[in-house]
Order: sequence, then structure tokens, then C-alpha cells
Amino acid sequence: MSSSQQQNPQAGQGQALPKKEADLFKNLVKHYEAKQYKKAMKQADLILKKFSKHGETLAMKGLTMYYFSTDKHEEAHNLVKEGLRNDFRSHVCWHVYGLLHRADRDYGEAIKCYKQALRIDQDNLQILRDLGLLQIQMRDLSGFVVTRNSILILKPTLQPNWLSFMLAKQLLGQTEGALQVIDIYLETLRSGNNTNNDSIELLERNYAPSELQLYKNNLLLSLGKWEDAMSHLNEMGHCIVDRGAYGWNTATCLLNLEKYDECISTLDKLMQGGRMEDYRLHAAYMCAYLMTKEKDNVDVRKWWPVGGHEYGGMDTPATKFQLTEE
Repeated sequence: MSSSQQQNPQAGQGQALPKKEADLFKNLVKHYEAKQYKKAMKQADLILKKFSKHGETLAMKGLTMYYFSTDKHEEAHNLVKEGLRNDFRSHVCWHVYGLLHRADRDYGEAIKCYKQALRIDQDNLQILRDLGLLQIQMRDLSGFVVTRNSILILKPTLQPNWLSFMLAKQLLGQTEGALQVIDIYLETLRSGNNTNNDSIELLERNYAPSELQLYKNNLLLSLGKWEDAMSHLNEMGHCIVDRGAYGWNTATCLLNLEKYDECISTLDKLMQGGRMEDYRLHAAYMCAYLMTKEKDNVDVRKWWPVGGHEYGGMDTPATKFQLTEE
């Protein structure tokens, strides 16, 4: 081994530090994550006394210095760049360089560094998470879908990974794809393939399964699948905790399925339950009421002011449910 490689055990070769220095490097990372920057700098200096050109240590020292002292940002950048030159094939150096760009709010360059780091270590969850955060911040929705899919493949037993992938699909406009992801996830729960202790019970009346079922129903509504949405509410309504949202979704389905009398009855119950201030209920109520009269060949124009005169009038929710002393 050449003298230069002995001085720098990685030197672009990806060789590991000796055990003592490797433990110091772990402590360096822990202190940085705990925002104990002074202690982190001391750990970095101990490593660099023996291995002055160790790329990952130089990069971490530069990143720590960036937060430790606001007047040393240029020096911090130089340290990170030097570390990257000494160990160009280290995913840690590229990740740190990306974190430095993110701190400078240069998000485009940060994303490039994260992607380069993933070319070296494509299964690194922390880099994937950091990349996903910047992609959604920069509205790179197609890239965000790919990143969340990679995370899901690596950790399929975690519920947040499924939910994030569903949301990514929906944000990209792939609502059908989001529905497919929900169905696959629910099927894994039914078959018992999900080994996570926090996995939800589908038929349990609790907030976690309730919100998931409402999310699926809202996706069906956004696609205009009124019959499918109505069937889903009838099938899973017993486990939905938010009865207000359940009632509103039911009324929406009934209105679009032209079941106006049932829609009015559902809206009546919602208003009697204390949702009188929800303007959506008033709008849906009037639409259903007008359509009912239109089907009965009643001239709906008589309910509106014409030429300064009001003809008759109609029972609105505000007049139908009178306030009492109670």
C-alpha cells in the first residue's frame, strides 16, 4: 500500500477507518444530529489528527462548522469540497454536500447531490427521505412518486410509506393509481402480510381505519364514481368515526345519483346534528329541493324575486329549523 493510502485510508478507495476512528466518526454524527456542534468538531479534529485527508470526516466537519459559526460558511464549503475531492465515491460526502446546498437554499443543486449519492448507495433510506422532501417542496411530483415508491419497496411494512405513496399518486393526478395502492395495502392487511404491530384492524371503529376509508371514498368521489362510492359507504360505514363526513359523502352520492328525497333526508339529519353553518349543506339542500320540484313539473322560477316582487318562497334550512328557547 502506498504512503498516500496509509495517510488516507479511504483515498477514493472506499476503505473503512480503523475501529477507534470509526467509533469517533459515529460519535461525530450523533453529536451533529443532537446539534452539539462543539463536541462534533472535537470528534472530527481527533480523526483528522491521524487521517488528515479522510473525506467523510472533512465533509462532516465542514457541515458542522456551517451551523456552528455563521461567519465561517465559506470555510465550511471549502472543507466539504475538499472531503468530496478526497473521496469522490462516498455517498456520505455527496449527501453532506447536498445538505450544505439545502442549508443555502440551493435546492436544485441539493437534489443533484442526493441523486448522485443514491447512485452509489441506492437503498439509503435517509437520503431517499431527504430527496423526497425537496422534491415535494420543488413540486417535482413525478420524481416524488418515484422516490416514495423506492421507500415503499424498501420498507413495505410501515403504514406511513403506503400513505405517502398514495398521496404522491394523487398529487400527480393519478387518482386511479392512488386507489389501486389503497386496495393493495388493504389486501395486505386482510391477508395478514403486514407484520407491523401498528397495523390497523380494518373492521375496528377507530380513527386510523376511519380516516383511511374516508380517504378512499373521497378519491372515488373525485373520480365521479358515485355508485362505487355509495357501495363503499354502505359496506364500510360502520367503522367510520367522523359521522359528519360520512353524512356529507352520502348526501353527495345521493344527489349525483338523482335520489333527491333521500339526499334531502340525509341533509336534514346533518343540519339537526349541529352543522347548520356549513354552506355546502345549504347548497346541496337547495339543489336537491329544486330538482325534486322540477321533476314534479313545478315552475321553480316562482321562488325567486322577479321585477321587485317575491312569489311565494321556499322552505330553506334556515326557516325550516326554527330556533327555540331550549
